[in-house]
Amino acid sequence: MINLNSKIIVSFLICCLFISPILVSCSTSDPVVDQTENQANDSAVDQDVVTLDFEEVPLYNKPQQSSVLAPTMPGTVVYNATGLIIDASNISQGYVAIKYTGKNSKIKVQVTKAKVTYTYNINKRDAYEIFPLSEGNGKYTVKVFENISGTQYSQLYSKELDVALANQFLPFLYPNQYVNFTANTTAVKKGIEITEGKTNELEVVDAVYNYVVDNFSYDYDKAANVVSGYLPDLDKVFKEKKGICFDYASVMASMLRSQNIPTKLVVGYTGEIYHAWINVYVESQGWIDGIIFFNGEKWEMMDPTFASTGKKSESIMKYINNNANYQAKYAY
Repeated sequence: MINLNSKIIVSFLICCLFISPILVSCSTSDPVVDQTENQANDSAVDQDVVTLDFEEVPLYNKPQQSSVLAPTMPGTVVYNATGLIIDASNISQGYVAIKYTGKNSKIKVQVTKAKVTYTYNINKRDAYEIFPLSEGNGKYTVKVFENISGTQYSQLYSKELDVALANQFLPFLYPNQYVNFTANTTAVKKGIEITEGKTNELEVVDAVYNYVVDNFSYDYDKAANVVSGYLPDLDKVFKEKKGICFDYASVMASMLRSQNIPTKLVVGYTGEIYHAWINVYVESQGWIDGIIFFNGEKWEMMDPTFASTGKKSESIMKYINNNANYQAKYAY
């Protein structure tokens, strides 16, 4: 007989096994992509087939309603290939917009800085999708691949971008493919309601956390059947009031970002187990890593009172000071 905790752990691992193949880091020894290719190529390229597995610190100003930063595609800096448009007009805002208009049914995007590579699916046709530049300032390479068969892809385009963010927090305030919201998203509207009267970041974080864990339940069936490339539909998740780890994290991140709190949806490892957590930036402390995290059984919130009192809680210090237990891999 499997007890409840075991069931949760098994469901979580199944969830992560399906989601994690799209979250891979490509080092120079990684066979996923030919690292000898010219990453600075600014035009369409005919490449060999590859296999793809998947400043200034702002003071907190709580908005009266919501503070949704909406991505725009003004077309002032655009790169084209057959069936492809990359709008890099707003890279200083922490994102790049990509639209695929071709006929291939499977398209992947890789966003690389140094040795960290984020791999995404293009899920829409004839519409822009937003991809964050979440590794800070510096040179990024954006590559787009078309599927040939199975996991075989041919590179359609490669472009190097020199990114200088207007401020470090922007990639974690805008919506993107993983934390996808607008001012009309139900989660954003609920965030306004439950944070009314809250005057600082920690109160807002506490309200969001308590609402989600009290009103959402873990979806075991979804965890058992989720497929690679799954992305949360926040309105659907909110309507059903249940979801997998990815859903929980995306809902909370969207609610916090729309309250003008820089929030990272982070995935990584505790030991050998894939986990998820949320980092937030608060004026008095800076980035608080793992303030909300999934421990393999349930979502938990660290005691963040040290941010204002100087008293470090035993639980948060034990967690964040043990490198073996806390290895961030990707931030969205």
